[in-house]
Amino acid sequence: MSEEDQPAAGKPEKTREPKSVSSITRRILAINVLALAVLVFGLLFVGQYRQSLIDSEITSLTTQAEMFAAAIGEAAVGGADSQSQYLRPENAGQIIRRLAAATGTQAQLVSTDGKLVSDSTQLAGPGGAGGVVKVEELPPPPEEESNYQKILNKVDRFLRNLLRDDQQVGPPAPTNATPAALPETGKALTGNRGHAVRLSTDGILSITVAVPVQRYKHVLGALILSKDTSSIDDAVFQVRLDILKVFGIALLVTILLSIYLAGTIARPLHRLAAAADHIRQGLGRQYTIPDMGKRSDEIGHLSAALREMTEALWLRMDAIERFAADVSHEIKNPLTSLRSAVETAARIDDPDQQKKLMSIILDDIQRLDRLISDISDASRLDAELSRAEMEPVDLGALLNTLSELHQATIDTHGTPLDLDIDDGAPMVVRGLEDRLVQVFRNIISNAISFTPEGGRISVAARQDGGNILITFDDQGPGIPDGLEANIFERFYQERPAEEKFGTHSGLGLSISKQIVETHGGRIWAENRIGTAGVVAGARFLVQLPAGGVG
Repeated sequence: MSEEDQPAAGKPEKTREPKSVSSITRRILAINVLALAVLVFGLLFVGQYRQSLIDSEITSLTTQAEMFAAAIGEAAVGGADSQSQYLRPENAGQIIRRLAAATGTQAQLVSTDGKLVSDSTQLAGPGGAGGVVKVEELPPPPEEESNYQKILNKVDRFLRNLLRDDQQVGPPAPTNATPAALPETGKALTGNRGHAVRLSTDGILSITVAVPVQRYKHVLGALILSKDTSSIDDAVFQVRLDILKVFGIALLVTILLSIYLAGTIARPLHRLAAAADHIRQGLGRQYTIPDMGKRSDEIGHLSAALREMTEALWLRMDAIERFAADVSHEIKNPLTSLRSAVETAARIDDPDQQKKLMSIILDDIQRLDRLISDISDASRLDAELSRAEMEPVDLGALLNTLSELHQATIDTHGTPLDLDIDDGAPMVVRGLEDRLVQVFRNIISNAISFTPEGGRISVAARQDGGNILITFDDQGPGIPDGLEANIFERFYQERPAEEKFGTHSGLGLSISKQIVETHGGRIWAENRIGTAGVVAGARFLVQLPAGGVG
């Protein structure tokens, strides 16, 4: 390896190391999990469901309160007329306690003057006087929460704060506020119904409903029913818990499917990239692109395309190596002749011999110049054909121009040219006009060199299906049997015996073939057989796709 081929000092050649988790895997996971999370987050927002439960509870409590108030108005009111009517605390208390116990609510009765007449949680003291006894339902024995339950409770509280389920809940009532001081009680004392939803300081939601107690449309007080919403909280919590369970299962399935999907994409791409690195850094051809042609997806197509590209690169490299070998061989011949002629000229004194040697030297120099020019043209051809933009070319007009130019210079070569162009559809192809001219001139020049004195050259162009076929006929000796394809190889020469050696480099037909194939066509040669079965000359055929590149 030469110094130019060595890597720069301190800059080792980088290789692609596969990551433990590829970026494709991370992206697929992120997109799928994000889509699932957005969906679940929307499902967890059960504020509307919670509000519907609260509204239903308010309606139920209002109905119960009206039934309580109607019972009190019928059985716990004293007085002969509407002006002297009053509430009987003993009767009212019995009714309230019985009905409240059956409905699981707290009932309070407030008179019009704001005094608490009865409370379902209070009983009269011993002997019926001397104070009251407050009744409180004992909570069940506390159960030790498991870690799982603690986590669920924390998640529920977090979701409630995050999703603001209690955003329509009013502030808690003042600590020392009496039932008569509540806004809903004030509405009930004016003959209207009122309700409120409050969040207590310990985080428990409660619903309060107040309705008027009336007798013959006369408001005697206000009945207040209160109930906490632990059942609502439990229902909402259960809904969220079910959603989270489904989310957990869906998340697990999504992650597994995402990893599988990413693996079917990322792993093959890593294999292809690693194989490409090995091929790029390797000195031999022991590495190949993995064959994934069995896959009918884009990765399979990519694998096939990379394999074909690699094979094309190897073929191109082989062609370059053969071209370099052929060039060195062809240049070595005139250089060897030059060296021999120069060494001989230095040793002889005969002017005639020296003159003859100088003629040989001049011929070799001209041959070298012609050879180098043709080699330079051939080496630039690939790059020029890949960069140039093809345009519509009218082959009929192009051949007419070449025929006119040939007729104008017929005195130089003395071989007439007959042109026959089909009068059918326009003969237009997409291509490079200058390069197509080069092809036709190479073939015509080749035909002139083989056509004997007095012979003619015939050029014909016609439609051939979706192609345009151009034929070039000469009246020379034809092509030796079995060499019809060899004449298109680089540096192959099969020249007339009378032609001076070195006049042609042997690259003309090779360049013509390369140009035609780049245009999507093909070129070949064959012998013309006369009526008596004798070779009447050679025929070159050029086929180009009409209207575009095949």
